[in-house]
Amino acid sequence: MGIVEDKIRELKEKQAKILEMGGEKAVARHKEKGKLTARDRLARLFDRGTFREIDMFVRHRCTNFGMEKVDIPSDGVITGHGLVAGRPVFAFSQDFTSRAGSLGEMHAKKICKVMDLALKAGTPFVGFNDSGGARIQEGVDALSGYGQIFYRNSLASGVIPQVSAIMGPTAGGAVYSPAMTDWVFMVKNTSYMFITGPEVIKAVTGEEITFEELGGAMTHNEKSGVAHFACENDEDAIAQIQRLLSYLPSNNMEDPPRMETGDNPKRTAPELNRMIPDSPNQSYDMKAVIAAIVDNGEFFEPHQYYARNMIVGFARLNGRSIGIIANQPQVLAGCLDIDASDKATRFIRFCDAFNIPILTIADVPGYLPGSQQEWGGIIRHGAKLLWCYSEATVPKFLLVTRKDYGGSYLAMCSRDLGADMSFAWPTAEIAVMGAAGATNIIHRKEIKDAEDPAAKRKEKIEAYENLFSNPYRAANRGYIDAVIEPSETRPRLIDALEIMCAKRELRPPKKHGNIPV
Repeated sequence: MGIVEDKIRELKEKQAKILEMGGEKAVARHKEKGKLTARDRLARLFDRGTFREIDMFVRHRCTNFGMEKVDIPSDGVITGHGLVAGRPVFAFSQDFTSRAGSLGEMHAKKICKVMDLALKAGTPFVGFNDSGGARIQEGVDALSGYGQIFYRNSLASGVIPQVSAIMGPTAGGAVYSPAMTDWVFMVKNTSYMFITGPEVIKAVTGEEITFEELGGAMTHNEKSGVAHFACENDEDAIAQIQRLLSYLPSNNMEDPPRMETGDNPKRTAPELNRMIPDSPNQSYDMKAVIAAIVDNGEFFEPHQYYARNMIVGFARLNGRSIGIIANQPQVLAGCLDIDASDKATRFIRFCDAFNIPILTIADVPGYLPGSQQEWGGIIRHGAKLLWCYSEATVPKFLLVTRKDYGGSYLAMCSRDLGADMSFAWPTAEIAVMGAAGATNIIHRKEIKDAEDPAAKRKEKIEAYENLFSNPYRAANRGYIDAVIEPSETRPRLIDALEIMCAKRELRPPKKHGNIPV
């Protein structure tokens, strides 16, 4: 056998050893928990046969605490690139079977290298997080590694889509990189995120809490809003990541991919004519409105468990990706509050960064009243919504289905905040406030002095409703471009999107604004 054959055999032996990851027993324990291995995750994410690994042979350089004798395959993380639905993507996948996927100097350098390449190539970046945290034996080198990753998360933000999948433990400093990315997927019962764990909390405060309660998938999807998706298992998480990427451009210099959906752009939706209840106090499901309008009724919804009075998500109109922000009358009557404002704000900024047109569907009676909202800073949080709609330069469309009152009318992308085209159903009520509240203020003395105050109040409410509780006063002033039959909503929005898809809008040059965070 020649020298070349010997070298090739040596290469294959080294590769085979590394592909064993943490060894047969460690891999078996990992799979017993219902988890895919780090390499299996990458294999499922990328189109078959397209993954190309980078830095397979990287080794750590630590000599503390006997670490020079410890071999960690691929230093606990697999990095590389491939194709997802034929489009290039860079990714890393932490290997919990190899020293718990702990992050050290070289582990971090591997991640940083593919982040740099993704930024240069203008491709999305996906990270599978499954790590015990910083490699303590490497001390400040491990901390430096986290810092280098955070810095790159910031550089890449708004340039390429960044996706994090939490598929195991993510604690301490490790949580900040996912939090700095655009989208966070968590897996129920096998993943968690927290700054300080249950043991530390118990030692410091005396509070006893489980890992799942403190930082599990549903905790961060329902309560904190840190995560956007709660997935049933690893396979489900990867399938949802693939679906998300299908709506997004590869970078901020591209438009989102256009897809042939097979749904007729001229299709009407007669069911929308019966959607709004007769009573203004009755609710209806805004998701049913969305489903009737968008291509094939398909709506991809992040944050579906968080701030449910506000809906955000991706859909298509005539094959074009759009972002939808809508009030949900079924939850808190669709009122705006702190969490709903934050939820919509972040979604608007993402869509604007990646050239995704925004459709806002408004049915909002106002801001949620209460001392907790005021003390929690609803003024500041609500201001974010005004700020981000005003700042966004992508095509912006407004549809008013029913109530649209006061400051919340402005906050849901009124024409004054930059809506390019505004539509209203005949059931829309665009006013400073509801008829009853307005009447109590305007006609207080007249009602009080009347022989029959109740009858006088009813009379004045009806008069106010006839004057203001409709879309026509706003249409008279040009704030609403067209009052449309609900069934005609889909073709009307598609026509608006097609005519505005090449929109260009310039803003004053500046380093950046000072958003009211």
